[in-house]
Amino acid sequence: MTLLMIIRVAFRALVRNKMRAALTMLGIIIGVSAVIAMVSIGQGASASVQAQIESIGTNLLFVSAGAQNVGGVRSGTGDTGTQTLTVDDLDAIKREVPSVSMVTPSVNARSQLVAGNFAGQVGQGAVEGVVSQAFVVAHENVLKVMSAPTGNEPPTPFGAWPTETFFQDEKTMYFNGEGIELAHVKNASTDGDILVFFRSSDVIAAGDIYNTLGYPRIDVARGGSVNGVIEGLNRLIDIAISEQFTEGGTRIVPGHGRISDEFDVVEYRDMVTIVRDRVAAMIKKGRTLAQVQAARPTIDWEPRYGSSSGPWTTAMFVEAVYRSLSSAGK
Repeated sequence: MTLLMIIRVAFRALVRNKMRAALTMLGIIIGVSAVIAMVSIGQGASASVQAQIESIGTNLLFVSAGAQNVGGVRSGTGDTGTQTLTVDDLDAIKREVPSVSMVTPSVNARSQLVAGNFAGQVGQGAVEGVVSQAFVVAHENVLKVMSAPTGNEPPTPFGAWPTETFFQDEKTMYFNGEGIELAHVKNASTDGDILVFFRSSDVIAAGDIYNTLGYPRIDVARGGSVNGVIEGLNRLIDIAISEQFTEGGTRIVPGHGRISDEFDVVEYRDMVTIVRDRVAAMIKKGRTLAQVQAARPTIDWEPRYGSSSGPWTTAMFVEAVYRSLSSAGK
């Protein structure tokens, strides 16, 4: 049978079985389209991840271990299902990612965040000669909390202390090939918060004054205040430069949560300001803390930021706002 005869027989079969031929062709088209769609989705996801990494600078990466752990620091007791970064993780990063030249943890002045955290493990390991010293810069108020006068036992081990401190409102330095600006935010989450602006990468590490997973932490006992948080958020907005309509542009890394832009911080600042004003109005009317909490001044944002359990609940946030405003009015 010649090729021409084979083609004629095939064509006659298609004509005689039009429905079967149409369904077969439809199945082939759907199958090919599904394969193309799956490949396109995979490539799109890969490009999206790569674009996010490139957007925060070619030489700068922030690692968040679990939903409630950032920069190697435990967010407090009560975190379930998450693990803190350890020295073993540091060794794995060095071994598996040879292009990483240095790993630096993020440290907060609150003692529950410091004890046993990644910074302490790396710092103590450096003292013992096990790993290289982690480079940690902090405001001097952080060192005051972590250290103690000569002859007394400090609340945290020496290895967890910052390697460099500053006492001014601002500090500039050149590190890892780019200029870095550090701005002290007074009496915000604590009295030792700083904003870290990586100028070349156009990235700002905001710390605990900005948290996309919940309300900002305010440690009144450590000098924190709601007004200080709002001032810090305003400072953050002033530094950031948006690409268009307050979106895009400068990348902002929160103390916990996803990478954000200026618009996200503006919304967060407005939320904290409204809650502050509501609580202040009730204080002016002589309301007690229990009455203020019962009034639920955060009701508009509870589905997004609220929590009734864990290390930082809605009630704790309202109490911190109430006490910081009450002490400011004395």
